[in-house]
Amino acid sequence: MIEFPDFNFAEGELLLINKPYQWTSFDVVGKIRNSLKPLKIKVGHAGTLDPLATGLLIICTGKLTKQIDTFQAQEKEYTGTMVLGATTPSFDLETVVDQEFSIEGITEEQIHAATTPFTGDIQQYPPAHSAVKVNGERLYVKARRGEETELRIRHVSVPVFEITRIELPEIDFRIVCSKGTYIRSLISDFGKHLNNGAYLSKLVRTRSGDFLLENAFEVMDLVGYLRSKKE
Repeated sequence: MIEFPDFNFAEGELLLINKPYQWTSFDVVGKIRNSLKPLKIKVGHAGTLDPLATGLLIICTGKLTKQIDTFQAQEKEYTGTMVLGATTPSFDLETVVDQEFSIEGITEEQIHAATTPFTGDIQQYPPAHSAVKVNGERLYVKARRGEETELRIRHVSVPVFEITRIELPEIDFRIVCSKGTYIRSLISDFGKHLNNGAYLSKLVRTRSGDFLLENAFEVMDLVGYLRSKKE
């Protein structure tokens, strides 16, 4: 049986949640906020995860929401899988494959070496299908309408880009990076560096700062507990 602490949501709680697949980060916030009704308590998240990503999502409540920017700025760690030899417009599985490339002749040595240009302080563009706002509107909304938007380059840091499994066309990786790093863009650029294509097929956030996924609650377990406390 899962043991939950005695929460004080008004004073402020930091909740570690394992975000489910195909949930938005706002879905998680909304589910927890609704489970706290009729109490009017602020709830927010630190560091958005894409709907197709899973893993550690930090939720803050009450007075602790004032510290969201601090938690959001912390270093992140991810594990995931990319598919080499194809691209999608969204750089992940949200959209269908639009180009395919031959991966014949690409060696494991070349794959490992291709991480070097993307390690350290790098520049990248956010995906067109992202939550970045331009003129008050999120890029993915514009992209779904077929509109093109001029993207602004970002300066990010990637201390670790490690290849952990190669079974082509799949490649597993571990990445440690700064706030604001788009793993989808990193994978797309990685494919281009090999004169090929790549897209993200799986992504899990395993760490944010000193907080670990292994210590996270499943969101529906937490919601069920909160609802039971009202009965």
